Amino acid sequence: MQSPKELHQPNILFRLSRLSRRWRQVLDLEVQSSGLTEATWRPLLHLYLMGDGTRQKGLAASVGIEGPSMVRLLDKLIAKGLVQRAEDAADRRAKLLGLTPAGLEVFARVQERLRALETEVLSRFTESEAAGLAELLARLESSVSGVRQRGTRETS
Repeated sequence: MQSPKELHQPNILFRLSRLSRRWRQVLDLEVQSSGLTEATWRPLLHLYLMGDGTRQKGLAASVGIEGPSMVRLLDKLIAKGLVQRAEDAADRRAKLLGLTPAGLEVFARVQERLRALETEVLSRFTESEAAGLAELLARLESSVSGVRQRGTRETS
């Protein structure tokens, strides 16, 4: 039997998972001053990246949460005046989302803070190292997606 130390050396995916959790904690602390929590800033980020006219179901899938949980978060963001929701003319059951001008303003402030944090964290790396790391992460994401898709097909 392997010792615990052997199980974790050099367990890259375990370390990436831990790094991701720590990074999200840093982001949470930074974003709290904007009156947002992780639960609310992540949908704003995904909605910004996906663009106006994003379907509620698509946003939930992108963020990685269930539909009812997304509805509750959206209700909060709508009440704060950051997100708008409208019926889809092509499918009245579907809801289309977009950031309001206030939502864009809050997102811009959050994005500015996040860029400053990212610059600080990556300052220990050369541009070449950062680019290489980005390439490796993209390949790793693709590999993990392939394994996930294969697993989904095998359980269907």
